Amino acid sequence: MHVINFGDEFGPEKIIEVHNQAVGLNAVLVLDNLSRGPGKGGIRMTPTVDVREVFRLARTMTWKTALADLPFGGAKSGIQADPKKISLQQKKELVQAFARALKSVCPKEYIAAPDVNTAEQEMKWFAEANGDWNAATGKPANMCMKVGGKKKCGIPHEFGSTGFGVAHATAVAVQHLKIGMKDATVAIEGFGNVGTFAFKHLQEMGAKIVAVSDSKGCLYNPDGLDYDSVFDVKQKTGSVINYQQGQVLPNKSIFELDVDVLIPGALPDVINKDNVDKVKAKILSEAANIPTTPEMELILHNRDVLVVPDFVANAGGVISSYAEYMGKSPKEMFKLVENKIKKNTKAVLERAKKENILPRDAALKIAQERVLKAMKKKK
Repeated sequence: MHVINFGDEFGPEKIIEVHNQAVGLNAVLVLDNLSRGPGKGGIRMTPTVDVREVFRLARTMTWKTALADLPFGGAKSGIQADPKKISLQQKKELVQAFARALKSVCPKEYIAAPDVNTAEQEMKWFAEANGDWNAATGKPANMCMKVGGKKKCGIPHEFGSTGFGVAHATAVAVQHLKIGMKDATVAIEGFGNVGTFAFKHLQEMGAKIVAVSDSKGCLYNPDGLDYDSVFDVKQKTGSVINYQQGQVLPNKSIFELDVDVLIPGALPDVINKDNVDKVKAKILSEAANIPTTPEMELILHNRDVLVVPDFVANAGGVISSYAEYMGKSPKEMFKLVENKIKKNTKAVLERAKKENILPRDAALKIAQERVLKAMKKKK
């Protein structure tokens, strides 16, 4: 890994490279901006992760935590490894070696979390090797200990906080356009941890989910799909396309369906120059990270498509992390996610309308104002 000269007035504050030849560890931690509190961000494990990618993700966390109005800064880390080519024991050794190497900054300046190819088990390994319960969030629910006289337990992301938050961000956008939730039709790309919970909670709110996709294809039924039935088919057969009641279309068709709400919830750059003009949805609620570019968002904005930006819609995970860090229960966590997501989405959409700017620009303005205020206080 090489340190590349980049940054601006916001950061990064520190870049820490970690190498351990004994276990084959090559990793990097970027602490972008700590003015609002310790840097929060997940551990990504891929063969190609590098310092520039980690910096971009850390900067996103700076804005996400500020917009969610949490006492956290922005950070991210990456371990260069291919989980498909190493054993579980080797993966454990990499995570533990990384955790031990970061003891001087973690959890005082950095609090880890799950990301690509890391989940609750990896967070357990990390916290144990680091020696501090607060070193990571997204830990298993049965991992509990007394901290300052209070019992704290892990709140894994598998509880669905991100998808739950996306559902509430979407509900605010639907209300903003004065579309009745009972009349809203929704298409969801991705049926993983985010898409499944967004589906479940939006259905409970009264929306009609007419399409859902996974890696095998897109399932479409204009009369609506039932969450429990689709989930059952996915669990038993491995794909939503095996659900009998609906039409099977190619994956990419989901972005072109005539629906009120389109939720890209899996891959990056799915709304691009090839299909942006074919998007018929009135609302694009970004559950995945960077499902499109600011240039595409401008095209959609000019066509009166309301875009709820990713770091607004999918902040449920980091809000859940804060709840765990503070020792709150899962019930308290969900309430906190609902309240913050609703408040922040409303603030962003109202400011965008008032100033006639993109919702992303409005969200960035709010986040940057909060970070700058904290930076001035810190001086």
